[in-house]
Amino acid sequence: MSGGLSIHCVDVASGRVGAGLRVTVQRLGADGLPAGPLIAEGSIGTNGLLQHPALMSEAITAGGYEVCFAVGDFYRAQGQGGAGPGFLEVVPYRFHIADVAQHYHLPFKFTAWGFSLFRGGA
Repeated sequence: MSGGLSIHCVDVASGRVGAGLRVTVQRLGADGLPAGPLIAEGSIGTNGLLQHPALMSEAITAGGYEVCFAVGDFYRAQGQGGAGPGFLEVVPYRFHIADVAQHYHLPFKFTAWGFSLFRGGA
């Protein structure tokens, strides 16, 4: 696979993919802050991936991006964490794409208390 962006989420506390986790993708402006409309938004599927056509299209260009993961809502939907804010609510991840010919894979490994994000090798 070349080009584009893929996002894979795993709830490492349960050992299962983060099916149902809400994710948004937005471009960063010149000031380094999120700007303009969302490029993609949706829930992680049963395969652990965010399936959105924009992620593998010409919508992904060189520049900065922010992906946000709604961890607090994810755990509340599972009956965990109570009604109030969780330790983690929304986890933002800002990164830059330099070479649009390369594929950028973002594995998100998380629990209610912590997370790991990096550029993977897929």
